[in-house]
Amino acid sequence: QVQVVESGGGSVETGGSLRLSCTASNYNRNYMTWFRQAPGKEREGVAAISTPGGRTYYADSGKGRFTISHYRANNTMYLQMNNLKPDDRAIYYCAADFVARATWALRADRYDYWGQGTQVPVSS
Repeated sequence: QVQVVESGGGSVETGGSLRLSCTASNYNRNYMTWFRQAPGKEREGVAAISTPGGRTYYADSGKGRFTISHYRANNTMYLQMNNLKPDDRAIYYCAADFVARATWALRADRYDYWGQGTQVPVSS
């Protein structure tokens, strides 16, 4: 069974940067993706990457500020977040699974394997 574990969350000020990490074990799927959920809001896709292949997909909220990457050697995915805003404050989750269509890569209902989440509190 695929297991995913996130790390790297922590307090950051508006305009600051943070890098999240996600390591997947027993991984044999084709997408790894970052989601986030703010209090009172639905979980939303942030960025996805195909593995192998490295094709990336971003939600509008993170375009130009977030960069997703994946290193095959240790099967670890990263999310580099720059110029963080108060609206970025959320719990960030890593997910992995087989996704049949690239257009579905940011849909939470397409993933069965989730990490426990890591907090990203952005102070204004």
